[in-house]
Amino acid sequence: MVVEPKPFVIDIPDEVLVDLDKRLAATRFPSSISGSGWSYGTDVDYLRELVSYWRTTYDWRKAERQINTLPQYQQDISGVDLHFVHLPGKGPAPMPLLFLHGWPGSFLEVTKIIGPLTDPGSFGGDPADAFSIVAPSLPGFGFSSDIGRPGMHPGAMGEILARLMTDVLGYQKFAAQGGDWGSTILSRMAHTYPDRIVGLHLNYSSIQPNLDGPDDLTAQEYRFLEAHRQWVLKEGAYSTVQATKPQSLGVGLNDSPAGLAAWIIEKYRSWSDCAGDLQNVFTNDELLTAVMIYWVSGSIASSSRLYFERASERWQLAPGEIIDVPTAYAHFPAEIRHPPKEWLKRIYRLERYTDMPRGGHFAAMEAPELLIDDIRSFFRPLRGTEVKSIALPRK
Repeated sequence: MVVEPKPFVIDIPDEVLVDLDKRLAATRFPSSISGSGWSYGTDVDYLRELVSYWRTTYDWRKAERQINTLPQYQQDISGVDLHFVHLPGKGPAPMPLLFLHGWPGSFLEVTKIIGPLTDPGSFGGDPADAFSIVAPSLPGFGFSSDIGRPGMHPGAMGEILARLMTDVLGYQKFAAQGGDWGSTILSRMAHTYPDRIVGLHLNYSSIQPNLDGPDDLTAQEYRFLEAHRQWVLKEGAYSTVQATKPQSLGVGLNDSPAGLAAWIIEKYRSWSDCAGDLQNVFTNDELLTAVMIYWVSGSIASSSRLYFERASERWQLAPGEIIDVPTAYAHFPAEIRHPPKEWLKRIYRLERYTDMPRGGHFAAMEAPELLIDDIRSFFRPLRGTEVKSIALPRK
């Protein structure tokens, strides 16, 4: 029996925005080395300009109105007030698709792809390619609540999201798309519930194969592992902190909006295909809205805790085991990991691998048209086995 979830509208109290302005005005910027740019972390001169824009030009209420054009809901599942977007597709047989974000992203990453995927006929596409999109805020992220106890690791999140799709929305089988943590959680879901996942479309993978046994890695796999090892040494400090002492960091980030912006936006610059200039890919408003989702919800500490919970869980595949559902991998050139096909085949039933001409870690924001085309192409032959859901009203 499906459940009808509660409609949800974002309406941040005025006092939160007044307090934000006071904190921004009182920002104590650190000293910096002249001409060092981003080499020590976030460029302080850039941050000064961004904070000024934040105070004088950025309009949260405008962003809030735009976000609220998406049909949003909230449902208590296993002690989490889960926030999600659900937009039914327009077509002869829309396929349900669960879209999951990662860190430091949010459900808003779906914004540029949700229209063409749900209503392809209005965007020059074939209505037969329509999807019904479900885009949650992960537990402890944004407008989904934190359970306030240990154990909210990717497997636990997968169980909650599986219940959202089946028990709440009535989708007994569904497609799935994700990058970053979304990829990890969806992979766990496909491992646990292979009968529910029609197919996985991923643009990132951190799942490790079980290599207990003969050492038969290819030269390309060795190069991948070495490149990732070097990346961790140069760029991975954030992950180590969040996997060991997320609360200590969270106190500072939850107290200082400028500090929060510095921590988050540095990742957008480092992980995107922007060639060192954020304006090549993102507008100031897009970046600040991404930060604001964490600020107004106070969720930076609880979201960072996912790194700790995963490290504590230590889940892995059994020797020789794969995640046995049809899987596609979209490889964007500026992504932070570049697993070769043979590595992915040790983990998934890989049926499609696409080298993209551009784009990075935030694929749905950076190269939405490329991602849309690849999603459509992969799932087209897999259509016809999913079950329809209850009809939620469109806004």
